Formats: sequence, C-alpha cells, structure tokens
Amino acid sequence: MGQELSGEAKLAAVVETAHLSEGELSRYCREKGLYPEQVKAWWRACIEGQEAGRRRQQVDGARARADQLRIRELERELQRKEKALAEAAALLMLRKKMNALWGDEAVDN
Repeated sequence: MGQELSGEAKLAAVVETAHLSEGELSRYCREKGLYPEQVKAWWRACIEGQEAGRRRQQVDGARARADQLRIRELERELQRKEKALAEAAALLMLRKKMNALWGDEAVDN
C-alpha cells in the first residue's frame, strides 16, 4: 500500500506517527498496512526536503543579491556611456555650427 500513497498521505502518516513510540508505530503501521521502515524513510525524506529547500532559498537569495549588484553596475555603466554619448553629440553639433559660421577651412587649420 505504501507505494500507492500520495505525497500528502505519506506526510500525514509522518505527522500522525511523529510522537509515537516504536511499539505504537508498529501498531499504527499494522492498522494502515504499512511498514515502520516506510514511515521512517518518509520522515527522513521530509527532513531532507526541508534542508534542501532551505539551502535552495539561501542560494537563490545569494544569486538575487549578486544579480542586483550586477544590475547596479550595468546601470552605472549605461549612465556613463549615455553621458559620454551626449557630450560627443554636443561636440559634434558645435563643430557643425562652427563649420557653418566660419566655413570648413577655418576649423581645419
């Protein structure tokens, strides 16, 4: 019967038996058609799942912080480049105005 149980049913069995002694666990398992080893394995899987979830959250948090730092760096770099581009555009406009006022030869000399 243990292989047919859903994850929710296995979790319920773990919760129901968490406070039971070995004898009470054996009696519970006989009534439910389970083996104590199955319930113990499910208990270990619950613990391991919780630990894995906690580690995954830590990794995700660290990755999110690293991503935020990278985003800030890229935003600063973009601002710097936009400023440089605006300065280059302004210089180009000034050069065109000077060429228009004094002619190409005056600026080239």
